[in-house]
Amino acid sequence: MTIKDTVRTVGGLMELAARTAPKGLGQDFIETILLTDEQKAAVGNEMLKLAQERDHAGWERDGRNVLDADAVVMIGLLPHKGAGLNCGACGHPTCEEFNRHSLSADFDGPNCSIRCLDLGIALGSAVKIASNMNVDNRIMYRIGVAAKRLGIGRSVLSHGIPLSATGKNIFFDRQPKK
Repeated sequence: MTIKDTVRTVGGLMELAARTAPKGLGQDFIETILLTDEQKAAVGNEMLKLAQERDHAGWERDGRNVLDADAVVMIGLLPHKGAGLNCGACGHPTCEEFNRHSLSADFDGPNCSIRCLDLGIALGSAVKIASNMNVDNRIMYRIGVAAKRLGIGRSVLSHGIPLSATGKNIFFDRQPKK
């Protein structure tokens, strides 16, 4: 088994951790995807394209990280209605009002704050596994944007977690911004 194979195995364990993470009201709207090598390359290249479109160096830096990673795990939030609590945290007075609205930008919304918390807990559970297994990782918003543009997954909001196992953490020991 190669190091890359081992890292991909950890990616599968991260999917399991995200899947079994606690969910609000016991309802599961979490999607996990361990990208194939082809999908990973497509996402990294799409991030480089976004760097040109948005004239922002962070996109290029993160895109190169994805291309250099051994694997990438996507964790996202599937389409959902309001949780029915009428808490107002989404900016609407009731879940019924929330359910009548939609918008699309980098991601689709609005999103129920309870469901967003579920996504955060799933992401935290997944990176805990990577950390416990000594696999370098970093949660990246930009991966989710690129994956959405490529039609990878069904999530309305997602983040990616690139994984690497080298002698130096490629996601934190990065060149400073110029």
